Amino acid sequence: MATYSLKTVQYIPVDIDTAWDFFSNPNNLQAITPKNMGFKVLSKHTTAKMYAGQIIEYHVSPVLGIKLYWMTEITHVKEKEFFVDEQRFGPYQLWHHQHHFKVVDGGVEMTDIVHYRNPLGFLGNIANCLFVRKQLKQIFEFRFKAVEELFGKWHESVLTRIEFFKAA
Repeated sequence: MATYSLKTVQYIPVDIDTAWDFFSNPNNLQAITPKNMGFKVLSKHTTAKMYAGQIIEYHVSPVLGIKLYWMTEITHVKEKEFFVDEQRFGPYQLWHHQHHFKVVDGGVEMTDIVHYRNPLGFLGNIANCLFVRKQLKQIFEFRFKAVEELFGKWHESVLTRIEFFKAA
């Protein structure tokens, strides 16, 4: 059973407070997720201030419009630097998503690192080749464009990098 990872980097022309306040608020996730994913935050007790131990519940429809329950826990938070969400229940066998923020000249460098493992053993590996990897790439490409629409384009011609890796 393979573990996969992806890494994206995006530059955002805003200050760190603006970036942190937006991305660390789970209620903003829907705005940067493709509508065809049917993404909806279900949690009644989310707060705008993220904290370690916070549980966030969602509905998501990643395949054929089938609605799935997804629960993540915020496991690590270092304000204005990074936070980590990990799946507790949901479509993946493993989901570990790091969100890093770094102040750079002219704005913020945002890096996402995701480690994931599909369920169903070798069938999950086949699914990754057929559609999971492609779908994750499309989600992060959509997110890139949505962030540009919300906060503006970076002043230099720097393209987002979406890199996929397969762990040994």
